[in-house]
Amino acid sequence: MCSEISDRTARCLCGSIRVTMGGPLPDVAACHCGQCRRWSGHVWAGLNAGHVEIEGPVTWYRSSETAERGFCPACGSSLFWRSDATGDTEISAGTLDPPTGMRLLRHVWVGDKGDYHDIADGLPQFPRGSTG
Repeated sequence: MCSEISDRTARCLCGSIRVTMGGPLPDVAACHCGQCRRWSGHVWAGLNAGHVEIEGPVTWYRSSETAERGFCPACGSSLFWRSDATGDTEISAGTLDPPTGMRLLRHVWVGDKGDYHDIADGLPQFPRGSTG
């Protein structure tokens, strides 16, 4: 299911970084991998944003041999994950300005999730990536 709203805006906590995205956006996936847990403080809830226009001073951190993560150098907001292979930019769902109309679709990398919580929302769970 995709959101019906055609244009989106997002921003970091302090507003130094603003993002504009066009077109309907896919629903959200929750990633429970170790890197995402450390990056977000719990679970990374993100969506593939397609083409994004970014205004502001994003700092990019090389988090692995295959991806980098973007954050605001002023307030520290975790904003983006970008794949080297595809160039796809995933954006944190929590940064989008409401209303979003989106829904959580699935949980990925649940084999690495923190031991301090259970996933009990009935959504599909994949031990590794989005296809299991």
